[in-house]
Amino acid sequence: MAFTWHSKIKKTGKKAHLKPTNTEEHVAQMLFDLQANSKELKADLASIYICAAREVKKDGEKSALVVFFPFRLLTDVRKIQNHLVEELEKKSGKHVILLAQRRILQKEATTGNKKKVQKRPRSRTLTTVHESILNDLVFPAEVSGKRIRVRVDGTRTIKVTLEAKESVEHKLNTYANVYTQLTGKKIVFFQPNDKVEAQ
Repeated sequence: MAFTWHSKIKKTGKKAHLKPTNTEEHVAQMLFDLQANSKELKADLASIYICAAREVKKDGEKSALVVFFPFRLLTDVRKIQNHLVEELEKKSGKHVILLAQRRILQKEATTGNKKKVQKRPRSRTLTTVHESILNDLVFPAEVSGKRIRVRVDGTRTIKVTLEAKESVEHKLNTYANVYTQLTGKKIVFFQPNDKVEAQ
């Protein structure tokens, strides 16, 4: 196959046989164009590809592109993430979120004599994966505080304080929308100097 956008997306696991969606094709094409035309990103993008992408929309909010790449490429992506996100946002006109693809495993199965068959890695638990998604989501900002508010009706809201060198106030609602869609958990982000929290 000639070197085209197809080289920038490789589906894995149960979705390996599926054709890329229109959104995934669009993201792969943008990555291909950047690799071909950007001197600063060309070398670093040579080994980077995505495994999935989806668009997240919410009424009244700017839509976002959520791009998943293999976990083993996390270090390579982090090196150029700021510049890469900036370029992708210019091309797409949307907020862009880069996340490492992580998999949640169920609890260990048991045999008839109640012995555990397989030890589940702590990194594959639901809690750890959701925590990792949160850290990926706000990078390069960092989570400096987190608390959970439980209402009388039992609903929970996670309140997260972010620390960043530059203001990310314009992305707080996007972070909340993406995290809620991926995990099903209601969350609110804010920075210490924010007057109003993102709902």
